[in-house]
Amino acid sequence: MVIYTRSNKSGINRVGFTVTVKLGHAVVRNRIRRRLREIYRLHEGELRRGADMVIVARGRSADADYHRLERDFLSACGKLSLLEGEGR
Repeated sequence: MVIYTRSNKSGINRVGFTVTVKLGHAVVRNRIRRRLREIYRLHEGELRRGADMVIVARGRSADADYHRLERDFLSACGKLSLLEGEGR
């Protein structure tokens, strides 16, 4: 998983999800997208405000379980200093 981010001046987070056709048929892609949306929804309160994010699912996302996706999401957010309580 890759997260592209850019700060915005609106004070709210905007997020987009992309899953490439290479990962599988529509059922597989939609399952990944639903999982990523749910992970974002559950952790939205922990994220800093004022960011535009594009979350891109990569190859291993199709086989990954929910907890692996969640761990990767939080890890990527931590590296980008998007989590509350971390230095900018």
